[in-house]
Formats: sequence, C-alpha cells, structure tokens
Amino acid sequence: MEAIIKYYSGFDEWGRLDREPVEMAVNLHYMRTYMPSSGRVLDIGAGPGKYAMQLAASGYRVTLADLTPRLVELARQKAVESQLDGRFDGFHVADACDLSPFEDDSFEAAIMLGPMYHLQAKQARERAVRELNRVTKRNGVVCVAFMPKNRHLAVSLANPLFWKPNHTAQGIRDFAKSGCFNHTDEGRFTGAYYEEVEAIKPFMEAAGFETLALIASESIAGAMGAEAWAHWRSQGQEAFEHMMQLICERAADPSILGSAAHLMYVGRKC
Repeated sequence: MEAIIKYYSGFDEWGRLDREPVEMAVNLHYMRTYMPSSGRVLDIGAGPGKYAMQLAASGYRVTLADLTPRLVELARQKAVESQLDGRFDGFHVADACDLSPFEDDSFEAAIMLGPMYHLQAKQARERAVRELNRVTKRNGVVCVAFMPKNRHLAVSLANPLFWKPNHTAQGIRDFAKSGCFNHTDEGRFTGAYYEEVEAIKPFMEAAGFETLALIASESIAGAMGAEAWAHWRSQGQEAFEHMMQLICERAADPSILGSAAHLMYVGRKC
C-alpha cells in the first residue's frame, strides 16, 4: 500500500484523464446509462475526483474516498474550485478493502475505477468486492474497472524495455501465468494485477452482482492520436458528436475487450 500511496502522491492523475478523453467519455456514458437518475454515489479509489465532479455536477450526492491523502485533499480543492462542494457528503482517506467508515446499504450506486488492478492478492480483491456489495443498496448499480492481461502482454512484447521484467522470456511467461506485474525500474507504474477477460463476470457474480455490461473503456479509439482528433473536430460539432456516439456504442463489442487498456464492469446488486 505504501508503494501505491508514494506513486500517486507524485503522479498527475487529474491530467491523465485529460490526456485520455475517450476512457472518461465512454465510462461516463455507461455510468449514466445504467445508474439511477439520482441518489447517493460512493466513488472509492476516486483519485483526485475527476469522475466524482462529473457525477456531482449531474445532481448526485457524492461521497469520495481514496487511499492517497494527497489525492483526497486535491479532490476537496477541486470541488470547492468547481463550486460543487455542496454536492459532496464527505472526502475520506480509505482502503477499498475496508469500507468500515460507511454503513451497510448506504448508496444507490458505487464506482471503483482503480483499486481492483492494484490488488494483486486474490483475497484482497475478494474483500474489496464484498465491501462494495455491503455498502451498496439492493438493486444498486456498481461500476468496477479492470485491466485485461492480453493488452499488457501485447504492450510488453511491443515495448519490452519499457515494461521490465517483461523484457525477458521468463519474465513474460511468469506474468502470463500470474497476471501480477511489478516494474523493475523504481518509480515506474506500481505493482498491478491484470485479469483474464472471461474471469471478470464470474468473479463479480460470485460476489453478489448481476452483470449488466462489460465495456472497453477506450472502445475502438485507443489508437487515435492528436491529428485524428483534430480531423474529427474540424468536421463540426454534429459530426463530432456522431463520432463519439459510435465510439461509445462499439465499446460494448466483446471482440475488442482484450485489446483495451481498461475495462469497466457494470453490475446490479442482487
């Protein structure tokens, strides 16, 4: 946990979603599709609160929690700057595996878009989804992010020196078996867990959720660079909106799930 806190204390997580706008646009599209139109939402593993601000601006009552104190404080500041602090019910430093600050059946919806791929131990992942289930009301909607193993295998093969120890045959074999990745170069991405796509639905359903959707957060637009975005924006607002709608719709195509950097599971508490 200390390594995660250290990494995110120095990483520009707010700016990351500015640099990767498709991920946020697609995730918000599916959140708004499946979440109730109002109610209390818990954002656990919220980072600096990029999604939480959007949900608060849409009228939800939001409770924000993250493991990293610096990010929780930044989220508090962003809420004040955006004049959204009145829509928040609290800012908490909390571990996804221990949501004891929150009572049972407290939230109409809950989102967990970071913790699952930082929990390398299966028991920790199971605790996190049990806690998510506990604090969510019956029939409440949850949105949980995962990172697929095949994508990380692909980027490791294409950029081996960037993803040590996956730059050796033994290293990448070990990763393919375990799904656990710990960067050899200090200061790079934290220890992480990458899941098999086909394991996500059974894992969440075993924790008491009914599957509603599993989407590729980058959809079919993961390879689009600045030049491509500039082209589509130059076509005018209506054309750009049609393009974004297509990207959101195709995100649910199961054939692209393994190639996405992030997946988002949407489920309902049984």
